[in-house]
Amino acid sequence: MSSSLHHSACALAMLLSLAPPALAAGDAQEGQAIAQKWCAACHVVMETQTSATPAAPSFAAIGEKYRGKGLAALAAFLADPHPVMPDMSLTRQEIRDLTAYIDALRG
Repeated sequence: MSSSLHHSACALAMLLSLAPPALAAGDAQEGQAIAQKWCAACHVVMETQTSATPAAPSFAAIGEKYRGKGLAALAAFLADPHPVMPDMSLTRQEIRDLTAYIDALRG
């Protein structure tokens, strides 16, 4: 192996080792904390919550809506929310965490 090819291969290996996993799992507990902080003002995010905006679907209803469509569809929605929702600029990990939490509500 030539020296420059060896250096290129080593550099590529180092970059790949630093890259985050493409489909890292979400943490439902973190998702619940995010939901309580950012979403509970409008959505019912837990069964014990007593009030929310009537027009906003509950997280349980959102989970049912996306049943069969896959978590990727829900994650895509959270990444690019509809105009009624504020732009919270969620990170990819926060989206995975919220998706995991909503999925956990489906039982």
